[in-house]
Amino acid sequence: MWASYGLRVLPETVLAWERGQAVPSEQELAALAAALWCAPADLLGAPTTLREYRWARELALEDVAFAVGLRAARYARMEDEDHWTGDARQTAALAEVLGLTPAQVVAVTGREQKLAEYLRSAASVRWQPYVRPVSGIVALPRERIERALGQLHEEYHSLMTSTLSWSGTASPEDKGGPFLARILDRFWELAQ
Repeated sequence: MWASYGLRVLPETVLAWERGQAVPSEQELAALAAALWCAPADLLGAPTTLREYRWARELALEDVAFAVGLRAARYARMEDEDHWTGDARQTAALAEVLGLTPAQVVAVTGREQKLAEYLRSAASVRWQPYVRPVSGIVALPRERIERALGQLHEEYHSLMTSTLSWSGTASPEDKGGPFLARILDRFWELAQ
């Protein structure tokens, strides 16, 4: 990295990267990838943050900021804080420029917790009132969201009905808890 790209990196720093105790800067990642003859995305693994998704696509911060309609400084602050505050149009542009799936958009914009709350309520009570709030978070056609919510509701209630038998030894919480814990994964399976 020093000979080809003029970057001095101490062996202790590389060891910290390997152990997951530190993360290389964008410049260090690009130099390391070039020195290893691979793409930066190959070194990242599965991206989880705005910055990692941008790096994986090998895009400059300024290019992403321009594409989503933000000043570079504001977008850089969002990356630094790992907190997306863009509006619906900017979120759609972000998904397009970074090539994000609907599930990745929800995760990277920090809306998974709220979506999970809506899904748990839709499954356990009534699903119809949650179509609109879920549609506000998930960029999918309304019909797909309705089908997925209806199916979650049906699956949860079928599971809970099975706990009502006299011979059953498991409590409703024992059966319903695991289902509700993985409700996000099940929603994405149904919605796709």
